[in-house]
This record gives sequence, C-alpha cells and structure tokens, in this order.
Amino acid sequence: MVTDLTRLPLRGKQGAFHVIVESPRGSTVKLKYDTAMKAFTLSRPLTRGLRYPFDWGFIPSTQGPDGDPLDAMVYWDDETWPGVVLPCRALGVLQVEQKEKGGGRERNDRILAVPITPSRAGHLTDIHQLPQREREELEHFFLTAVHFEDKDARILGWEGPEAVERMLRQHARTEE
Repeated sequence: MVTDLTRLPLRGKQGAFHVIVESPRGSTVKLKYDTAMKAFTLSRPLTRGLRYPFDWGFIPSTQGPDGDPLDAMVYWDDETWPGVVLPCRALGVLQVEQKEKGGGRERNDRILAVPITPSRAGHLTDIHQLPQREREELEHFFLTAVHFEDKDARILGWEGPEAVERMLRQHARTEE
C-alpha cells in the first residue's frame, strides 16, 4: 500500500508543521506530487538558467484557495529529495495573487519556513530579519518561475509567522 503524502499529519513534534519536499534545492524542474498516482511527476521545466534556491514543497493536510495543499519553501543551506518530510516553523509568507484557471484571480501564497533541526538559519524567527535584498530575490524567483505560465502573478507583500499560523488554521483540511 502506498501512502498519500497529502494526508500526512499537518503537525509533528514540538508543534512544528510538516513540509513535504517536491522540488529540492538546485532543481531545474518543478516536480509535483500526484495524489492519484501517489508519485512525483514532472510539472514543467523552470525558465532556462533558473534553479530552486531552497527546497520547495507543500504542507500536508491543508488545502489552499487553488485546491492544492499550501506551498512552502524551506530556507536553509541544505538540499534533500522529493518525498522527504521536514518538520518546520514559519518565518513568514509571501502573498501572491495570480490568474485562476476560470479567468478570475486567486491567492497562491508561498510560505517561507526553517527546519526545527538546527541549521545556519535556526536563529531566524521572522521574515523581516532577512535582508531586503534576500526578500526581493525570492520575489523575483517566484515571478520568474511562472513568467511563461500565463498566471500574471503579482506580489502583494510579506507577512510574518503569525500570518502563517492563521493560514494553517484556516486551511487545515478536515477528514471527510
């Protein structure tokens, strides 16, 4: 029997939330977990020359406005592999609005987290502790990554870890 990774528990030890890695740091392709196949599939290549700056994935047992689990990037110096579960805590959220498939606009925010396992970023507690340049580079990455996808993504701003906790409560998926 194969596990549906989107149904893993939202939280684990010490109240940390889980991030399931889809595309590891350095990847030049966007991988996506396919719930029907219970496997990672190729979503698309990134724009030529672009690589994921950090591990990218989703938070299980959540469902965002776009119907997918909430997106998360893990801010640290290491890279893992698709399917690795990282217990994390929030730094903040990049608020993003983009075109929805039906033609309107929807939110598709990106959570920035750090692992609870000691790392070089372990001292960070809020997105605003990152230099402005670092935040701007992340914004640029996210806009460039979808530039050719007809999503017309727009950055709305950054919020701190409290906003992430509100999102997790609001978007926690309850079992049917």
